[in-house]
Amino acid sequence: MKKVFIDGETGTTGLQVRERLVNHTGIEIISIDPAKKRDVDEKRRLMKEADVTVLCLPDDAAVDSVALAKEEGCRVLDASSVHRVANGWTYGLAEMASDQRDAIKDAQFVSNPGCYPTGIILLLKPLVEAGLLASDAHYSVNAISGYTGGGNKLIDQYENNANAPTYATYGLNFKHKHLPEIEKWSGLKQTPTFIPSVGSFAQGMLISIPVRLAEGNAPALHAALAETYAEEEFVTVHPFNEVNDPNAPFLTPHGLENTNQVELAVFASEDGKSAVLSAKLDNLGKGASGAAVQNLNLMLGFTEGLAVNL
Repeated sequence: MKKVFIDGETGTTGLQVRERLVNHTGIEIISIDPAKKRDVDEKRRLMKEADVTVLCLPDDAAVDSVALAKEEGCRVLDASSVHRVANGWTYGLAEMASDQRDAIKDAQFVSNPGCYPTGIILLLKPLVEAGLLASDAHYSVNAISGYTGGGNKLIDQYENNANAPTYATYGLNFKHKHLPEIEKWSGLKQTPTFIPSVGSFAQGMLISIPVRLAEGNAPALHAALAETYAEEEFVTVHPFNEVNDPNAPFLTPHGLENTNQVELAVFASEDGKSAVLSAKLDNLGKGASGAAVQNLNLMLGFTEGLAVNL
């Protein structure tokens, strides 16, 4: 049995990581006494005992925990946003590149991707690398997430306040914390305009990226995505121009709750010059805790899909 310490197991992501690992046949969870959760020596002891420590903490607290881990030479999977573009860290999106799995397997420090960036990077990166989309173009991203993506404070606002908004756009200062990882790992030379929103539902996420194509080659975008992810267990590329949703012709953020799946699609105008790239996932599944368990499996030598779903 491998031992995993979840530092921050009472938070939204931490709870879901724990819920998944309870069903994992090869991992034993070791927990900190709630009365000692701020005890540095106790945290240090558990990190040394664990094969991997998972950080499900606010950014500032994650920095402090990583400092402890570095002192002791411990392995860390960080679900905060603070190390996603940091030197010395491996980005934990296994499907991102052909050698990414091996990098995750061997890494001491792995940063779990953000929920929105997971879908955005999976859409843009292979198309930019194939030369089908320009790396120096300006892209706009529209996206909506369930309210659980905002943590306990937003969850409380939605679940205990009848006046919580049905739909609300945020991040209007153009400084959303996901922007650096979106730009870097998608291979973009310009920061995209990112318009995230929250809806009055707990889980689910839908990402839409409109693109204009001078050559009318929208089918080539779909073909490239389908080829890139043909062998991937957790990424599905739906047929070109097909709205694969129980609510079709509407495309919704729903249907993948509590899974580690991502569904990608390409929709285009008749002339093929206007297209929309789409990604659907669970913000708490492949967007957070499902991906964390997938990364743990890689880091610890288990079958990649073990216990990634609830």
